[in-house]
Amino acid sequence: MSLASAPHRELGLTDAEYDGICERLGRDPNALELAVFSLMWSEHCAYKHSKKLLRLLPTEGPHILMGPGENAGVVDVGDGLAAAFKVESHNHPSAVEPFQGAATGVGGILRDIFAVGARPIAVLDSLRFGELTSARTRYLFDWAVKGIGHYGNSIGVPTVGGEVYFEPAYEQNCLVNAMCVGLAPRERLIRSAAAGVGNQLVLLGARTGRDGIGGASVLASAELSEEDESKRPTVQIGDPFEESKLVECCLELLDRDLLASLQDLGAAGLSSSSSEMASKGEVGLDIDVSRVPLREADMEPFEIMISESQERMLCVVEPARLDEVLGLCEHWDVRATVIGEVTDTRHLRVLDGDEPVGDIPVEALVDDVPLYDLEPEEPSGPLYPDPPARLDPGASAADSLLALLASPNIASKRFVFEQYDSIVGSRTVRRPESADAAVLLLAPDGGTGALAVSIDGNGRRVACDPYTGAAEAVLECARNLACVGAEPLGLTNCLNFGNPEKPHIAWQLTRAVEGLRDACLALGVPVVGGNVSLYNEGAEGPIYPTPVVGMVGKLPEPSALPRTGFAEDGHAIALVGMFEPALDGSELEKLRGRLAGSLPPLDLAAHADALVRVRAAVRGGELPTAHDVSDGGLACALAECCIAGGLGAKVSIDAADAGLFGEGPGGVIVAGPRGAIDALEGALVIGEVGGETLEIEGALSVPVSELRMAYEGAIPAAFAR
Repeated sequence: MSLASAPHRELGLTDAEYDGICERLGRDPNALELAVFSLMWSEHCAYKHSKKLLRLLPTEGPHILMGPGENAGVVDVGDGLAAAFKVESHNHPSAVEPFQGAATGVGGILRDIFAVGARPIAVLDSLRFGELTSARTRYLFDWAVKGIGHYGNSIGVPTVGGEVYFEPAYEQNCLVNAMCVGLAPRERLIRSAAAGVGNQLVLLGARTGRDGIGGASVLASAELSEEDESKRPTVQIGDPFEESKLVECCLELLDRDLLASLQDLGAAGLSSSSSEMASKGEVGLDIDVSRVPLREADMEPFEIMISESQERMLCVVEPARLDEVLGLCEHWDVRATVIGEVTDTRHLRVLDGDEPVGDIPVEALVDDVPLYDLEPEEPSGPLYPDPPARLDPGASAADSLLALLASPNIASKRFVFEQYDSIVGSRTVRRPESADAAVLLLAPDGGTGALAVSIDGNGRRVACDPYTGAAEAVLECARNLACVGAEPLGLTNCLNFGNPEKPHIAWQLTRAVEGLRDACLALGVPVVGGNVSLYNEGAEGPIYPTPVVGMVGKLPEPSALPRTGFAEDGHAIALVGMFEPALDGSELEKLRGRLAGSLPPLDLAAHADALVRVRAAVRGGELPTAHDVSDGGLACALAECCIAGGLGAKVSIDAADAGLFGEGPGGVIVAGPRGAIDALEGALVIGEVGGETLEIEGALSVPVSELRMAYEGAIPAAFAR
């Protein structure tokens, strides 16, 4: 066999990595062992180009109960309750088959949450696609949204928020990031470490098929190529009704204290779940693949070990409790099969009946994975072309505002969220577009107050300046929480980047992580976990560097939350918090056909202080309106308040382009009775609510009806072509 067609290369392993495997084993691996190594040493599972860098992130805080390394991060929310949350990507599968790719992305993140003992209570999604003028983009966008809605709606978990951006850099590589939040009594939390020699290994859930084979090593750990369809394995197929039974069964097993440990089967299937459980528990595992229930009878042992079939969990059970576990699974109509046991060998041994077919030291699979140092190098010139110009630089302020509101990045995402059930479960206090963060009551679980959740990230701004753009994503998330009075408890992130082996991508990734670190330290918000998705690029080049940040916070009193919309004629309008707008990296700059090479620097400490003041103002309970200034600048934020409330406003602000449409973190629009506004520390009164027109002195006067038409009609119009 020629070196070019060597099996290890076809599985994504380098020659040096193959030599390392042989050295760790003391022999050549057989076909099954090589397949398992290819998954466990893949970028998707091993984080071999990012693990060293991720150590920069702060991971300790007073509320953390579980941090990085578990299936999900967990924070204490008081009253004996814990909130679990995590964000993950399903980018490459969604680029191949958007419906199932997105649906199984939701299924996977749900399993991460109940794998730690928490009941999923909310889903959010962060999506990136090419421009809506592209037929491919409309196809991917439409079917990815349908997939998310199908899975979440069917399983009965509300999709309460999210974001969507459309940029040319995502034309070939869409991004589908899903976040889930769950709640648990603290005593129900469980870790994934296998323990107890002689304990039984029980596989729960769906039968195992050939779907998803090679997904982690080939599809999610390499660049997509139009020329190499052979590297596009079958995308996983989801069954939300099977998962619904699995959720209830696992949570009751945990309520009855019947499990020693629990782990979901995601990327790399049995290979990953079993070896990671063994590594954390410092034990070995024997697995008999002949016992695994199959959808296809002729599957080879290696296929069984690396299948990524969905709706499966792996648990460790003491022999004395096995009958009770199997009986409860039968009650929930959940398939439960003993497939192995815990050993003291520190090896993952794979059997096919009585025949050994694989024997690998757990340390070699999980703990002794080769980690690589990045070689970052700041590019000497632009990495991305300027976007096509769509707005004349000489356009009037009114025309510019209407063009911005009709830009798909800013326009209403009603097309998306109306396909999702956002209120199932009866704890959603604020629906999408009614407030800057989703708010979820804790009372149904016996808690007080509410959780607030947000997910944010602007890849175009990170492309302009990776450090500042990433820090801005943290500030944006925290500001959204502040607009409903919530204090952040923890942060999760999904780092979506191109090929880290290229110096300019390594530079983007390094600077972005440094920005995340510094912003988290300034705000005192720890990182509880996350996900890295690399190699998001193809023949046309890399995606914009896209760190997506998800944040969970708590607020004490959810009964008097502000909304986005203006509430009443005569209310005073004010701007609070730091706000230093600039056109660099703004949506207006994009419409004019330019991509900046930098962003204005940030004073992170000053922003942290400003967020404390915003949160305190909202918690006072006398502000019916609060909305952060984000994409499109202050004029767009004011227009959104007018549209949401059905009321006009008359304001006086800087009428220059930067004052109207410039962007930058920090500003929050609040409105309420004049006495309440005057009592706010540092508030700048800029106008008053009233009438049917948004009037900005010296700049523009546009009826609210025209604002609404531009804002709400843009995305549906793209599908009417």
